[in-house]
Amino acid sequence: MPRLRRYAAVLAIAVAFVAATASPASASIPIGQPINGISTWYNDAGYGACGTQLNAATDWLVAAPYAYWTTANPNNDPICNLSIEVTYQGNTIRVPVRDKCPSCDASHIDLSAPAFGSLANRDIGVIQVTWKFVN
Repeated sequence: MPRLRRYAAVLAIAVAFVAATASPASASIPIGQPINGISTWYNDAGYGACGTQLNAATDWLVAAPYAYWTTANPNNDPICNLSIEVTYQGNTIRVPVRDKCPSCDASHIDLSAPAFGSLANRDIGVIQVTWKFVN
């Protein structure tokens, strides 16, 4: 019986370790793979998920879908070293990932106001885009 308890304790520690080090993301970052989805825009200011100050009303940036964030501390996430290339009606822009969009599904990105405005009138609100992560 003591041996069984010892195995159970070791198993419990192993499970706790795996749970503590597991990635919260549901998908790896598909660099270079086109994604058909939607884009919205936002104009918040403050600290973005990558730990830098941003002003989405004036800066060119994008908030990437939460599904692609791979670390518990977003400031250290490799996604913060990437950009997203967005194409809408034949026009393409490239914007750095500086924030996380917690309400965006895996095909939805949230562009800053000026980045969105370079592609479409912001009054539209939502546009169908093709986008991809790029280095």
